[in-house]
Amino acid sequence: MLEEPTKIPSCYLPGYAKAQTRDPKTAAHYVAHSLIGDPEADEVIEQMASLKPGDAARWYKIGMNAADPAERDKALRDAPPALCKFLNKLDTPPDWVDFSAYAPGIRMFHRNSQLVLGAFVGGTLIEGFSTNISKSFFITGRVREYGVRRLKQNNRHMVEIFMPGGLERGGDGWKLSVRIRLVHAQIRYLLNNAEDWDAEAWGVPISSAHMGFSIAAFSARLLKHMKSLGAEYSLEERQSFMQVWRYSGFLMGVPETILYRDEEEALKIFYVGRMCEPANELESIAMANALINSAPLVIGVTKPQARYALARYVYRVSRALIGNNLADELKYPADRTFGVLPLFRLQSRYHSVMERLFRSKKTEGRFSRFTALIEASAFDIAGINYQLPAELYAEEEDTEW
Repeated sequence: MLEEPTKIPSCYLPGYAKAQTRDPKTAAHYVAHSLIGDPEADEVIEQMASLKPGDAARWYKIGMNAADPAERDKALRDAPPALCKFLNKLDTPPDWVDFSAYAPGIRMFHRNSQLVLGAFVGGTLIEGFSTNISKSFFITGRVREYGVRRLKQNNRHMVEIFMPGGLERGGDGWKLSVRIRLVHAQIRYLLNNAEDWDAEAWGVPISSAHMGFSIAAFSARLLKHMKSLGAEYSLEERQSFMQVWRYSGFLMGVPETILYRDEEEALKIFYVGRMCEPANELESIAMANALINSAPLVIGVTKPQARYALARYVYRVSRALIGNNLADELKYPADRTFGVLPLFRLQSRYHSVMERLFRSKKTEGRFSRFTALIEASAFDIAGINYQLPAELYAEEEDTEW
């Protein structure tokens, strides 16, 4: 645990005072991490900053795809030294990583894949952006302008970490987790050198506190929302699911000082962190509504009337998942949620029973669920793109990254 912070960004002062009455140790720990970025990834970005974006992307691609340390050192001999140092450290997983223990969580993920997607878009992502992390993405326009692309990229990452072997060195889940870490470091670098960011008020852009909070939401809160939508899983599957996200969070740069160990600790970080965070402002409101309204487009619903109807349904389910207080803060359309989740669970059980009764339907159902995952993800035929954002504002970019 870090010691109590001697300096606190001004936006956290009211929430921190409140959180201290509930859990002073966790509150101090969370706020202290609001002043910490990702020193190792930040060093890589600083050394790569003088390179042309295309040259930097080439070095990233070589380094990420060269799993053998000796071959990588040779291939990167002319690259900035911080990159090789950074990747070499990631070659050896922490002692607590057990790939063999991931199988139950992976099976559960794919068995409940449709419910995972609904819970992720309607619950977890919204809660994840209900912190000041939304300021970083709002200022840059990374979700505001390209909501569909961002949703698909988030989904692609989740799909890949829950593929067998996805988090092993060389797996796409491993690569995408590390790529996210580098993207965050790049955005942090751009914001730290921009007038738009108020460090005294907000702390570090995409701080360790926000990353620890996000991973807690993506894991423990996702389990809760999945259950609310009708997912079924055993204790073993639940624990395995948490460990998959834990290692992905480590690869994404969450320091072990704020990376949860189990579900109970993840929920503590989530609830205390939420208390420390300021009330949702324009940035969180814009981000949440952009995500909800992008959801129909992600699954191919483009006709205006159908898109509007589906977005209203997503709003209704999301409100039922995250609660009226947060939904009202985020300016959701007024709606009643009575019976929404029970009806959703009833419909889910109906489809499950139909699959069991009709073998042909069962096969089709498994296939359709898997293809739905693929269709809602950003898969590029050319492979993973290692082009990082070169400009602070998304609209100034020449290419998608």
